Amino acid sequence: MAFKNRALSVFAILAIFMMWQNTNVLAQNTPVFACDINKNPGLRNFSFCDSSLDVQTRVDDLVKRLTLQEKIVNLVDNAGSIDRLGIPKYEWWSEALHGVSYVGPGTHFSSVVPGATSFPQVILTAASFNETLFKTIGKVVSTEARAMYNVGLAGLTFWSPNINILRDPRWGRAQETPGEDPTLTSKYGAAYVQGLQETDDGDNDRLKVGACCKHYTAYDVDNWKGIDRYHFNAVVTKQDMDDTFQPPFKSCVVDGNVASVMCSYNQVNGIPTCGDPDLLTGVIRGEWKLNGYISSDCDSLDVMFNSQHWAKTPEEIAADALIAGLDLNCGNFLGQHTEAAVKAGLVKESEVDRAVSNNFATLMRLGFFDGDPSKHIYGKLGPKDVCTPANQELAREAARQGIVLLKNSIGSLPLSPTSIKSLAVIGPNANVTKTMIGNYEGTPCKYTTPLQGLTAEVATVYQAGCADVGCASAQLDEAKKVASAADAVVLVMGSDQSIEAESRDRIDLTLPGQQSLLISQVAEVSKGPVILVIMSGGGMDIQFAKDDPKITSILWVGFPGEAGGAALADIIFGQYNPSGRLPMSWYPQSYTKVNMTNMNMRPDPATGYPGRTYRFYKGDTVYTFGDGLSFSEFTHHLVEAPKLVSIPLEEGHVCRSSRCKSIDTVDQTCKNLAFNIHLRVTNSGKMRGSHTVFLFSSPPSVHGAPQKHLLGFQKVNLAPREQGVVRFGVDVCKDLSLVDEVGNRKVALGLHVLHVGNLKHSLNVKI
Repeated sequence: MAFKNRALSVFAILAIFMMWQNTNVLAQNTPVFACDINKNPGLRNFSFCDSSLDVQTRVDDLVKRLTLQEKIVNLVDNAGSIDRLGIPKYEWWSEALHGVSYVGPGTHFSSVVPGATSFPQVILTAASFNETLFKTIGKVVSTEARAMYNVGLAGLTFWSPNINILRDPRWGRAQETPGEDPTLTSKYGAAYVQGLQETDDGDNDRLKVGACCKHYTAYDVDNWKGIDRYHFNAVVTKQDMDDTFQPPFKSCVVDGNVASVMCSYNQVNGIPTCGDPDLLTGVIRGEWKLNGYISSDCDSLDVMFNSQHWAKTPEEIAADALIAGLDLNCGNFLGQHTEAAVKAGLVKESEVDRAVSNNFATLMRLGFFDGDPSKHIYGKLGPKDVCTPANQELAREAARQGIVLLKNSIGSLPLSPTSIKSLAVIGPNANVTKTMIGNYEGTPCKYTTPLQGLTAEVATVYQAGCADVGCASAQLDEAKKVASAADAVVLVMGSDQSIEAESRDRIDLTLPGQQSLLISQVAEVSKGPVILVIMSGGGMDIQFAKDDPKITSILWVGFPGEAGGAALADIIFGQYNPSGRLPMSWYPQSYTKVNMTNMNMRPDPATGYPGRTYRFYKGDTVYTFGDGLSFSEFTHHLVEAPKLVSIPLEEGHVCRSSRCKSIDTVDQTCKNLAFNIHLRVTNSGKMRGSHTVFLFSSPPSVHGAPQKHLLGFQKVNLAPREQGVVRFGVDVCKDLSLVDEVGNRKVALGLHVLHVGNLKHSLNVKI
């Protein structure tokens, strides 16, 4: 009897749950928006509801109608309603790092939209070095976001992308970033933001969704040896700030016209970023002219008060943040303490007006105050527009373009599906699903694991080899048994979120646990090609595998997204010619002796400090930025490039009478100072493929110049024996300049060496 009653209670609970779920789904079928004139005709009398007026006029009208308390409830991510004016609650916090995500309270999946397209984690997409792809992914993500908004499952503001520079290989959030290079990161950030934000009607003042570039700035220590981001003070030189950490944010605002910038948890030179008026009002709003709002990272004002003890009272923290230029607080700190701060005279109500005006202006650009969204652009999007076959194919194509071939012995890849009768697939990441999509993830449309992708091509035998990526104890005998009997072996190894993640920096750069032992022992007994696949965000010290002749090929697949297994199989079996290139350097384990908290980019010979990234690092690498192979050989021929650039100087310029090693980049000097480089690229292989053409420069050794830095990159797709022409436009003051010791941008005089592949071209810059 008890059992029966228990069963009945379970059914009752299930019934209640189904009723709740159905009610919930029905409730979610309507988007949240203001100015619903159909329900409340009186709203048409308010100027802020008149979409024919300009944004500023509408915002001014709205803000002057609000009480202080009504303004304050709109300074936090979970913004409160103003019922008397027909303004509903709005949740600002949604995420879309590489697809619409369930991280953040603004977005949900349900039976109406059970999943969204999950693209490769950013570090792998960046490895494609394809600006068109970056923007196309952004467009697809924003379409799916709008479709979910229309059925009440998502917001309109997405706190992506992460454009912090990957300064140290141990950073747990390496996976979220476009890598270590400021040029690549700047171009990625601007392109992805444009894809997310730009509307199809070409109205530059309208937003499809609102993007957010984060985390501003010099942020890249999460939790390393007990030092965490909430307490970390990044000590950064003006030179490093302006030539490494700031360029991606500047590009995001200036080139991408991003709707938001998020300040970070850490302090920079002793000041919390969310309370620094120079960084917020001075640079973002002043120098770069942000058209949008500045948000805090989540609970970072609470961090300023309770972890960093920046001020004695919470009211002072609220005042400092508002005065510094903060507009929106992820969290509720401003909601709790702003009114008291105003009443105490710590901050003027005009600062609150400025902040709430920037927030409302963003929502107006998104159409939130235009009434029923179904009557406007994107209003007809819905569940049918999420996880479309075309979107899912783009996820596969993005993974294919990003995957990097790091080693390939003759006779190894590509494998032939006709000659390979049996394939051993081994490793803790061989049949994973969620691992493939990394963090800040959503529910994907579906998964194709590496094992599934390979099994679709040939007969496979699978052994995990380890219980998980930690690989505390490798199952060597079982793995060696299947490997020795197979025609070829694919080992899928690497990491997951238990090894590298937000709030989890790495201590080691080696493969976890007994993974290396498993790889070496399997390779030893294998009779055919052994392909090592590394699934990870950051780089790994796999020098042992690079040196092992029995390991015939190495592929890095990042965290390749929902279609990662299919993309991997496409490359392994030669249906796709790999063209990915590393967006970050891979270091030996000895690099872990470097103090992760040392923010200096440049080496210090006096202390043995080796510097950071390919631009400054002096030391051994396993692989370096830009490394990657193809199944074809591509050759470069220089068609046109100047050997001399003369910089005109006005009469009486100091450098006319005394010797200068560099000159300031000022408008009158820099006007029309540009040249073109033309290259002929030939595919001398037997397979069609894409090739990334990198243009690097090595400037004269002045002002601690980088040993090499990336000026630009372009993709070219060529058939066998086909030639293509690639042109780079070089702006002397923008591309050949560098930042001096006090943060001024200069053009170095003397010999600049331009590099494209194995080509080197000397260019003399003189006055």
